[in-house]
Amino acid sequence: MMILSIILGILMIVSGACCMFTPLTTYLSTGYFMCAMLLIYGIAGLVHYFMKKGKALEIVVSGMAIIVGLISLFMPGTTLVFNTMMLYMTAAWFLVQGIVSIVLAFQLKKTDDLWFVGLIAGILGVIMGIYSFLHPQMLAVSSGMLIGFFFIESGISLIVTALVIDRADA
Repeated sequence: MMILSIILGILMIVSGACCMFTPLTTYLSTGYFMCAMLLIYGIAGLVHYFMKKGKALEIVVSGMAIIVGLISLFMPGTTLVFNTMMLYMTAAWFLVQGIVSIVLAFQLKKTDDLWFVGLIAGILGVIMGIYSFLHPQMLAVSSGMLIGFFFIESGISLIVTALVIDRADA
């Protein structure tokens, strides 16, 4: 598990660097990622419904997901709505991830000296989340940079947590 966490941490750091070098592309692409996720969710729901004889509500929700995904794919203005939704989802993600990092840091406080690194990363995540909720227009302008920074912070946090837990188990 430690090696998987370190690999995931390194991938998050590399992804974060990519987002930071192309911030506008990162922001403008979020709506299209949302379209793709809705289409995949809808198709998977339909497949599950027909393979497992799911409930009628499942086919309705899956169908709606496919319709909204297709509409947003072919009507460029709707991807802007998804981009706006993603701003608030990103702000919430920053906030929740920061809180989780803080909680994990305090849990590691008893076992290792490096617990404060996770605490600092968590505090930065909470600050970023609150700021992003209060100033979504700044998040739109700087989302690529912030998401990149957050990926790097989360990657470092994953690596440090894996190493601390491995040292505690040894």
